[in-house]
This record gives sequence, C-alpha cells and structure tokens, in this order.
Amino acid sequence: MNNDQLKKLIREVPDFPKPGILFYDITTLLKDASGLKAVIDEFGKRYHGRSVDVVLGIEARGFIFAPAVAYALGVGFVPVRKPKKLPAETVREEYQLEYGTDSLEIHRDAIQPGQRVLIVDDVLATGGTAAAVTRLIEKLGGKVAGLGFVLELDFLHGRDKVAGYELFSLLHYEK
Repeated sequence: MNNDQLKKLIREVPDFPKPGILFYDITTLLKDASGLKAVIDEFGKRYHGRSVDVVLGIEARGFIFAPAVAYALGVGFVPVRKPKKLPAETVREEYQLEYGTDSLEIHRDAIQPGQRVLIVDDVLATGGTAAAVTRLIEKLGGKVAGLGFVLELDFLHGRDKVAGYELFSLLHYEK
C-alpha cells in the first residue's frame, strides 16, 4: 500500500476540536487491516537492523503503534503517560502548550543508561510533546535512537523542536 492510499484511509474532520482546526483522524486507518499492517510493516522495515533497545510510546495514540513496532523489531515497549498514571517512582517533564503547560511521566527504571530508545507516535504537530520525551529519555541516561511518526503536519514545523535527532514521518501534510 503506498502513501497516497494510506492518506485516503485517514479521515479529515474540519473544526475539531475547535473552529479552524482540521483534525486528521487515524481511527479510520486503524480499522483497515491492510492499512494498519502497512504502517507497522513500514516502521519495521525502516528500523530493522538499527540499534534499538526499546520502543517508547506516548499516551494515548502512541500506545497503538509503538507496541506493534516493538514487536516487529523484537524489543520491549516503554509507556510515557500523563501524570499520576504510573504506579512506581517516576520522572516528570513539563512542556509548553499554546496556553499553559502540561507534563509527562516515565518510570524511573524504564530506561537504563546507554539504552537506545526509538520514540513512536501517531502525529508530529508542534513538537512540544516529542521534545519533552527526548528530555525524559536523556534524564534517565538513555540515547534517542530516533523519532518515528505516522503523520507529520509540516506546516506546524514540529521537527524544529527536535532538530538534531533522526526523525521519520511516513505521511506528510501541508496546510
């Protein structure tokens, strides 16, 4: 399945979650067996043979793709969650939103010093979340092996916030 076919599986919802926003809904891609398989296969091909020790997924939609990519690569999966969702000792990272701040947490023992961590998520938009996760990995002594996204909203320039890291987006959207 090529990228144009994959894009046709993603529903575009105008004015969600607020007026003026065009939301790219991946649930329509997820329910298509061949589309979902194509996405995971592409990530598997992209990162097979690279030095990756663990795949990290960001709550919530990163939890859909990252475990499947981890399985395809034969490595473990590490979740990053919203505050107070993880039961053991955590490390927290705050990041800026358009109006205010948010934060993410990871278990303190989730990543060992020197481990190479692949970050996988559904969408790269402004890059704030991705940048926060790279900081979490590095706080724990891990190395960012790369960032992989199903789709990237190029017009928001999110990759600028994670410049210096290897970044792959399967699908790209211009305004």
